[in-house]
Formats: sequence, structure tokens, C-alpha cells
Amino acid sequence: MAEKVNDIEDLRQRKKSVGVVELQGPDGQARIVNLEELTDADAELAAKFGYKPVFKREFGYLSTFSFAVSISGLFATVSTTFSYALYAGGPSSAVAGLASSEYGAAQLLLAAVSMGSDFRYLPTTGMVIGVMAALTVLTGFVNSLSTYWMEKMTKTYVIFHIAILVTCSIALLARCENRHDAKYVFTDVSATSGWKPIGFSWLFGFLSVSWTMTDYDATAHITEEISEPEVKAPWAISLAMLFTYVGGFLFNIVLCFVMGDMASILESPMQQPVAQIFYNVLGKSGGIFYTVCAFFIIKFVTFTGMQSLARTVFASSRDHLIPLSDTWVRINPVTQTPLYAVWISVFWAIVINLIGLGSYAAIAGVFATTAIALDWSYCIPIVCKMAFGQFEPGPWHMGRLSWWVNAYAVVWTLFASIIFILPTVRPVDGVTMNYAVAFLGAILIFSAIFWYIGGRRYYTGPLIEAQVDENASGLTGNSSGNSTVSIGEFPRGGEMRKSQGTTT
Repeated sequence: MAEKVNDIEDLRQRKKSVGVVELQGPDGQARIVNLEELTDADAELAAKFGYKPVFKREFGYLSTFSFAVSISGLFATVSTTFSYALYAGGPSSAVAGLASSEYGAAQLLLAAVSMGSDFRYLPTTGMVIGVMAALTVLTGFVNSLSTYWMEKMTKTYVIFHIAILVTCSIALLARCENRHDAKYVFTDVSATSGWKPIGFSWLFGFLSVSWTMTDYDATAHITEEISEPEVKAPWAISLAMLFTYVGGFLFNIVLCFVMGDMASILESPMQQPVAQIFYNVLGKSGGIFYTVCAFFIIKFVTFTGMQSLARTVFASSRDHLIPLSDTWVRINPVTQTPLYAVWISVFWAIVINLIGLGSYAAIAGVFATTAIALDWSYCIPIVCKMAFGQFEPGPWHMGRLSWWVNAYAVVWTLFASIIFILPTVRPVDGVTMNYAVAFLGAILIFSAIFWYIGGRRYYTGPLIEAQVDENASGLTGNSSGNSTVSIGEFPRGGEMRKSQGTTT
């Protein structure tokens, strides 16, 4: 038995394999694949990690970078979170700090409609939730397309986003007749949050940057669809984050220069301060145009976010981490994508947002909880890397800067987690309460109970879809240093499909 375990561990460590494997396709038909004919990434996925390559690798450098940029949705996310900084500490807080969701998309779309009706129409919470549900279904249909079309669509996004960001900034600065001076923008501190001292309130301005910079690992979730992912994925994430930091900082400065009276835009009937700025400075036509552009950009965020989420559901199901795993892991034979994983994600996105019908404070707490959970998921492996020192750098890494970047990431995550669970307005009551701490505690308690009751019985960590051929008496060496193994699939309650391969 010990030898069998060692053989499987050897299989995990194998860098390259030759020979053939028999893989069962999404249509149930078996096919023989020569590992030498696969790309390096697919061969490593099949041989080193024991996973079947099931997605087409359509994403190149431009589309991967565009995907990484799209997940932050800089222009649109700043548009929907700018008010956090203004309430907390005024323009200087907005400049110092830099979520994106279907809910925000619905708010932006309805803000454009309100603007077009000369504010005779004002959106209600029920309308926002209804539009949100329809937009989420649209996102599901888009993610039902093949990877080929997702790549083509994603490739154009970054060009559109940068063009809108630049032209909007220029238009605002050119058309605004009463701009604030630099002293007001960079030094004025004025809070309406009720927190004392005002310096503490000022820190809540960082909620805007926290929302904008979250979910940046999404590119890692689609690495099975990227050619040369070990290089392109980390390169795209790093470059996209640099763009978001710099672009977001500059766009916040532009908004603070042209926003006019802060109190009036915070009291906007559209409940969207940045859309109100567009309207005040650029007029009705310009305001509608850039608000609609922000809507399109945030929809790209939801498209890529749903793609990332569905791949996460697929990957978790492949390791039997979640209930009904055999369903969510199925690949549609036409689109070659996990449609069941897509639509269960759509379902839960709508269900969770329905909380907003009862209480906006409750749904805001849900959004804050997701941001905290995402940040923790990034930070846990970083802490393990720093604590245990067993990390193997890939071909793209930050060298000696890595440790310092990791340390900063841990400190930032701790800080962001604190401000995400605190109420942003005082005094605190049922309307202003931040329920994130309650949701977070409930999730942790439920997860612990679920794990001890049943999870630990069937989830033992990432599974390999490969096994030493029992008929070959383990890995049998020969004079050339080659070995014979079987690589296949382990459906629950079924037998593995076996084939012979040779490893070096």
C-alpha cells in the first residue's frame, strides 16, 4: 500500500510524459491521446497533476491581459463605489484610496434611464433587483458560449475600457467650468459618516480601492484555457493590477477636480454620484453616454467573473469538494464548457441578491463578506508560503521582491478585513449596521459543521485522475529508465478507464 502511495506521488512529480492515455470525453466516448502531441501545459495537466485537459486553450497574451483588466472594471467600479470615499473623508480620501456585481450593473443602467427621463423616473430597490436578475441570466447565456467566442469578446474589452477611461477624463476636465483647486482635492477632509476621530472615518475611503482591486486572481481560474499559462497568467495579473492602480488613482483625481458641490452629488436622485457628475459636467447626452459605457464595462466584469466562477465550481467538483459534483463537472459536447456549473452559479447569484428586497444593509453585508472571503483566500497560501518555505517559483516570479510583496499583501488584507466589517455610518441602527461580521461568522460555523459531519469523509484534497496500473505491479522500471502507468478517470462508484503510458 505504501508503495502504491509513493507511485502516485511520483506521478504527481513527473515533469513530462510520453506514450498514450485514454481519456473519456464529455460525450462518453473514449479517445486515445498521445502525450507527446499535447501542448506542454496540457501534457503537464494530464501527467503531472493527473487532470484531463478538457478546455481549449484559446486565450493568448492580449485576451489574457484583457480578462485580467476586465475583472476589476476600473471605470465602472469607481463609478459605483466613489461615494464610500466622499462620505468617509471627502476628496482627499477618494484620492488616497481607490462590488463590481450585477447589482451595480443594474444601478448604472437604471441611472441612465433616470437621466434620460429628466429624473421623472427614479429606480426603486425592487426595480434594481428585477433588472439584476435579468442581467444575471444574460450573463449566463454569454457564458454558455464556447471558449473561442469568449476569447474573441474578451480581447476587445481592454481597448474599449482604456478608450472610455481616457476620453471621459479629457471630456470632464475640458467641459468643467468650475474646477476645484489642487489644495481642495488633495488636502480637504470632510466626513459625514459620524465616526470620530475624523481620521478614522477617512480610512473608509479605502473601501473603494478594496472593491476595485478584489477578485484579481480570476485569471488563475481560467489557466486551462490559456496557452502557456505559467507565464501569461501571472504576467497578465501583475500588469492589469499596475494599470488599475495607476488608472484608478488618476481617474479619482479627475472626478474630485470636477465634482462640484460634494453634498449635492451625494444626494443625487439617481443614487449614483459619478453618474450625477457626468450629467452636471457633460449634460444630458454626455451623461447618458458615459453612464451607459460604465454599464457595458461592468457587464464585462460580470461576464468574466461568471466565467471564473463557473471554472472554480468545475475545478472544485472535479475534486469532489462540493455536493452533486458529478453534475457540475460535466462538459457540454457542443460548447466544450461546463454549462451546469455556469447555470448553478447564475441561480445562486440571483438568490443571494434577492436579500436586497428585504434590506439594503443586509445585501451590502453580503457583498462585504464576499470581498473579505476572496482576500482571505489569496492570503492563506501566501502565509503558508512564508511560514513553511516549501514554495517552488514558476518561470514568472518577482525574485527578491517576492517576500516584501507577500508581507505587504498580508498587512493590507488584515487592514481591509477590518474596515470591511465595520459599519461606515454612526450611530449604528438596523439600517446602518454592517452585517458582514454576522454573515462571516455564520459561514465559518456552517463550514466547520459541514466538514465534520460529512465533508472530511469524501474530500481528501485534490484528486488525480490517474492511478498506477494494478496489473503492472506498480511502476516497473526498465533499462531506459521508463515506467508503465495507467492514467484515466475515477467516476464515483465506477471503474477507472485504463491505458498504458510511459514516463521518463
